[in-house]
Amino acid sequence: MAYGTANVDNIQSSTAGTPVVFKDGGGTQIGTLCRAWVNFNGTTSPGTIRAAFNVSSVTKSGTGSYVVNLTTAMPDTNYCVTVSTTTNASGGLNCWYSDTTTTSTISVGTYGVAGGGAGAYRDTAQISVAIFR
Repeated sequence: MAYGTANVDNIQSSTAGTPVVFKDGGGTQIGTLCRAWVNFNGTTSPGTIRAAFNVSSVTKSGTGSYVVNLTTAMPDTNYCVTVSTTTNASGGLNCWYSDTTTTSTISVGTYGVAGGGAGAYRDTAQISVAIFR
């Protein structure tokens, strides 16, 4: 079987669902594209979006606590959230959690330990979130 390159301007599903673009040789779906993503500054209120797809805004609900608001909701809450960040100004490594999810919002937070002290929620300037379904 020969494989080539598809050069198209648009991939669109024939149904209301997300187009299936990855199938194995037997025709079984093995993946879809990213449904939403955002890169934002978590030290501003609201979070300043640098670049995004299917994200309308980022709300800062407290120190190190953010809500990512989707433009188009997910079909259900059975999606995967991937979050990454850099260290904050005080040097602590920030870890993420996905706290409360709905079909249209994802709550995430940054938590870190600075200078060997106790952990606390901390703001971070570089935050990235990707949602797959």
